[in-house]
Amino acid sequence: MNARVSQAVAVILSTQSAHAWADAGPTGEAAGTQQGGLTEVIVTAQRRVENIQDVPITIQALTGDTLNKLDVQTFDQFLQFLPNVTQSNQGPAQGEIFMRGLSVSGGGNQGGGTSAAFPAVAVYLDEQSGQLPGRNLDVYAVDLERIEVLEGPQGTLFGGGALSGVLRYITNKPKIDVTEGYATASYGITAHGGPNTAVSALLNVPLIDEHLAIRGVIYNDRQGGYINNVPSTFTRLGTDQGFARYNGGVVPTNSPMINNASVVKNDINPVTYQGTRASLLWKINDDWNALLTETYQNIEADGVFYQMPFGSEGTTFDQKGAPIGKYPLAPLSVTLFNDSFDKDKFSNTALVVNGQVGPIKLVYSGAYLNRNVEQVQDYTNYARGVFGYYYQCAGYSTNPADGQCYSPSTIWRESLRNTHNSQELRLRTPEDLRIRGLVGAYWERYNITDFTHWAYVTVPQCSPTGLNVNCFLPIQPWPGPPSGNTPVPPTGFFDDVERGYKQTAEFASIDFDIVPKVLTISGGIRHFKYDSNETGGDVGSFYCKQFTPTTYFGFCQNPSGTNFGLRRTQVTNTGNRGRGNLTWHVTPDVMVYYTYSQGFRAGSFNRTTSCHLKDSQGIDLYCFPATTEPDNVTNNEFGWKTTWLDNHLLFNGALYKMNWDNAQTIFFDPQGGLGNLAFATNGPSYRVKGIELTTLWHMTQGLTVDVSAAWNSTMQTNSPYLVANNPDLLKNPSSAPSYGQPITSIPNPYGPIGSPTAYSPPFKVTGRVRYDWVMGNYGLFIQGGVAHQSHMVTATGYVVAYDIPPLTTYDASAGIAKDPWWVQIYAQNLTNANTPPESNSSEFVVAEVPLRPRVLGIRFDYKFSQSR
Repeated sequence: MNARVSQAVAVILSTQSAHAWADAGPTGEAAGTQQGGLTEVIVTAQRRVENIQDVPITIQALTGDTLNKLDVQTFDQFLQFLPNVTQSNQGPAQGEIFMRGLSVSGGGNQGGGTSAAFPAVAVYLDEQSGQLPGRNLDVYAVDLERIEVLEGPQGTLFGGGALSGVLRYITNKPKIDVTEGYATASYGITAHGGPNTAVSALLNVPLIDEHLAIRGVIYNDRQGGYINNVPSTFTRLGTDQGFARYNGGVVPTNSPMINNASVVKNDINPVTYQGTRASLLWKINDDWNALLTETYQNIEADGVFYQMPFGSEGTTFDQKGAPIGKYPLAPLSVTLFNDSFDKDKFSNTALVVNGQVGPIKLVYSGAYLNRNVEQVQDYTNYARGVFGYYYQCAGYSTNPADGQCYSPSTIWRESLRNTHNSQELRLRTPEDLRIRGLVGAYWERYNITDFTHWAYVTVPQCSPTGLNVNCFLPIQPWPGPPSGNTPVPPTGFFDDVERGYKQTAEFASIDFDIVPKVLTISGGIRHFKYDSNETGGDVGSFYCKQFTPTTYFGFCQNPSGTNFGLRRTQVTNTGNRGRGNLTWHVTPDVMVYYTYSQGFRAGSFNRTTSCHLKDSQGIDLYCFPATTEPDNVTNNEFGWKTTWLDNHLLFNGALYKMNWDNAQTIFFDPQGGLGNLAFATNGPSYRVKGIELTTLWHMTQGLTVDVSAAWNSTMQTNSPYLVANNPDLLKNPSSAPSYGQPITSIPNPYGPIGSPTAYSPPFKVTGRVRYDWVMGNYGLFIQGGVAHQSHMVTATGYVVAYDIPPLTTYDASAGIAKDPWWVQIYAQNLTNANTPPESNSSEFVVAEVPLRPRVLGIRFDYKFSQSR
C-alpha cells in the first residue's frame, strides 16, 4: 500500500494505527501498528471510492474502529470530537447542526415543523437524506463503517440543505464470504444520576455461496437521568408581563398558588435508544449487485434536558423579554409542574443497485424514510408572559377584588410526521481515464405534517347566553386539518400544517489530469428546482373572549375576531450551483488544493402574514412575508493534505473564506412590537474566515498523538433593517412615502454590522493521546483526551441571546484484549464540567442544556469471524 496513504482522520480521534478489539489478532496487535505507520481511510465524499488524503475538501472521518475506541454512540457524544461543528440542542435528536459558524439562532422545538428554517447541514443515512427542521437525525452509531463530515457548502453533489456541509452515516454492508458476529455489553454510572446500560449484537451470515449474504444488528441503550425536578410553588406577580402591561401591575386577590408536589422526582430525564438494522446483499454477477436495507430506531426521552439556574418563583423580564430569575437552584435542577417527554421513531427502507454497462459504472439508490415525533413539555411559565394573563384570568381591573385568575399549569404538545422519498441515478466513467466524468439525476419528495397545540387556556367554560361555548376555541370548525387532529380545550393556539418540498436536480462533475497523477482540474454543476408548498395554518383564539371590568366572564365575540389562518402557499425556486478544484500532488506525500464551492437550502414558510408597527396614521408598516427565499453560501478554500516521516506523521489543514448571502433569519421579538409569533425573513449577509488544522503523529511503536483545531472569525457585513412593505401604506397619500423605506422606529432586529454569527466559538480544539502495547498474549491500551471551545453567542441581532462561556472536558479509558475478548473501562467528562453549551428562554425560563455529568463505565466485547 502506498506510503502516502494515511489515516487522515481529520479530527481529534483515537488513532487508527493502534489496536482495538475489532482489529486485534492473537497478540492484540493491529495491522496498522505492525506496518509501523498510519492506516488508510476510504471515503465516498465525491460519490466515488477514494483515499481521504486525495479529496480536495475538508473532511472529518470517524471510522467504526474509532467510534469503538472512543466508546461513543450518539451525536451528542461524538460532537465534541468535531472541531468545526456545533449545535443548538434541546435533548436527544432535538438539535440543529451547524458547521463553520453558519448560524443566526437556535431555540426551542415548539412548532418547529411548521416555522423553523430548512436545515443548513444535510444529514444522510447511507444514500438517504434525513434532515428535519430543528431535529437532527440522531442515528445510533453501531456497526457503522464510518461517519463522514464534509465541511463547507456541498451543493453540487448533495443538493439543497448542504448549505454549510454534510453529515453522513455510512453503515457496514453484508460480507458475501464471511460468517462473523459480535456482542457488546456495558454498564456505567452517571454522577448525581441514574445508571447506564447498553447491549448490542451483530451477525453476518452468507446464505448462498458467492452470491447472497445478510447482516443484522440490534441494540438497546438506556442512559440514566441526571436532572432533578425539585419542589416549588408558582405564584402570580405584579411584575408578570401581562399584569404589568395591561392591569397596572395588579394581581387579582382570587388568584391561586400551585405547587409541583405530584411531579417532584430525581433523575427525570432517562433516555433509551432501541433499534435494529438488517441488510441483504445479492451479488448477481461480477458486474451487478443489489443491497436492500431496513432500519428502525426508537428514542424515548423522558423529562427535559435543561437545568434552570433560577426557579419559577420570582421570575421577571428585561427589556428584550428575557427572563430574569430571583431564587437560585442547585445545578441540574428544574421546577416543572407537568410531566414532559419526547418520543422519536424512524424507519428507513433503502435499495442500492450497483452495475456496469460496458465501461460505464451505474449506481441507483432509492429510499423511503418515515419519522414520527410526539413531544409534550411543561409550559407553566407562559403564565408570566405578555398574554398568559389573557388566557388564564377574567376581568380587567386595577381593583384586586374585581378579577379572578385560574391555574397557571399548562403544557404544549407536538405531533410531527416526516417522510423522505428519494430516487437518484449516477453514471460514472472509469477512474483510470485522463478525463473522467460523473452525471446524475435526483428526485425527492419531502413532507412534514405538524400539529402543535399550546394548552394554556385555564379559564373554564363560559355561558353568559346559556350556550355551552368555551370562551377561547373558535366557534367555527377548523376546516380540513392536514394532520387529522382536532383541537380541544384547553387549547388557546395551534399550528396544523403540511409542509412539502419536491426537489428535482441534474448534476455533473468532470476531472481532467493536466499532468497525470500530479495536477488535476475539476468542475461540477447542479441545476435544481424546488416546488415548495404549505397547506393549513394556525388558529389563535385571541379576541374571542371579551372582558368587562367587573364581570368574571364576558361574552364570546363573533369569530371574525379569530385568526383561522387557513391558507395554501406554493412557490418554485430554480437555480444552478457549481464548484471547482485545482489539485496538485507536489510529491506522492504532499497534496495542495484550491476549492471553490457553492451551497444552498430551500426557503421556509411563516405561519401568518399579519402586520405590525403602526405609523403615526395608525397604519401597520411591516407585514410578515409568506415565504423566505433560498439563501446561498460561496466558499473559497485553500488546503493541504500531507504525510511525513515515512507515513508516521500526518499534517492537514485548510484556510477558507465563506460569504453567506440573504441569510434566512428567524425572529421572536414581542417586546419590539413584532407580535407574539416567531417569523422568518431573508436578512443580512455574513462573512466567515477560518483555518482548520489536523495533526496525527505515530510517535513510536504504540504511541500516537492527534490534535485538531479550528479558528473562525465571523462577521455580519450589512445591516438591511426591516423595510415597510404593507400595501395599505400606498392607499394613503400621507403614508405612501414610507413604503419601501427602512423602519427605524425600533432597534434594528438584524443587529449592527460586525456582529458575530451564533453558535460559532472563535476557537475549538480537541486532542488525544493513546498508547498500545503487548504483554504476553494480551494487548493493552491507555488513552486520554481533552476538548475545549471558547465562548459563543446563541443568536444574532436585537433578540434574546445568551453568551455561552468557554468549556473544557476531559475523558480517559484503558483496556485489555485477548482474542476473541475485549474489556475496557472509561470515563467521560472526567472533571464533571457543568458549563452549558446551550442556553435559551423558549419556555419563558432560562434553560441551560448542560453536558451529561461524569460517566464511569466498563464495557465487554466478544467477536468471532470465520471465512468460507
